[in-house]
Amino acid sequence: MSDSSPVTPEHFDRLYASDPDPWKFASSEYERDKYAATLAALPRPRFARAFEVGCSIGVLTRQLAAGCDAILAVDVAEAALQGAAARCQDQSHVQFARMVVPQDWPPGAFDLILFSEVLYYLDDTDRAAAARLSLQSLSPGGAIILVNWHGPTDGFCTGDDAAEAMVAACAPALRPVTQQRAEKYRLDVLAA
Repeated sequence: MSDSSPVTPEHFDRLYASDPDPWKFASSEYERDKYAATLAALPRPRFARAFEVGCSIGVLTRQLAAGCDAILAVDVAEAALQGAAARCQDQSHVQFARMVVPQDWPPGAFDLILFSEVLYYLDDTDRAAAARLSLQSLSPGGAIILVNWHGPTDGFCTGDDAAEAMVAACAPALRPVTQQRAEKYRLDVLAA
């Protein structure tokens, strides 16, 4: 996130310090249904290497692990990452790292890149950089999954605006092959 971000990594550190699951990822019906829809929308059953941006406490990470040979899951909050590592401690093919995307970007190629409810925290410049880096890192035949809350956010824009900007930034190399709109979120799968 840029220095002018309305929500800083320190904000998330404070949030997780006061509640280890501030969005109730482990218990809410909304999250459970969103995770099921995300997994159902995956364009194939197995991925060699996935990159999950904004993994939080690792609830979705653990579910993704069953279909991935390797996952790198990142977040800006250390407490969230500790919770995620504990949740996935028996999944040796899952690695966690503290990263601020897009400034921090891992080396190597991925055949699945997932941005779940994080894109609206990036300003236009950072979102464009995330799209460019995603395209550079995506293996042939890979997919980018965008999941965005479409209610009010405390980020730079709405989830719809963030998703549309990312879709546009990835074109024409990738196009939406799946687009779903649920009551509170939208899901876009981008592939060649």
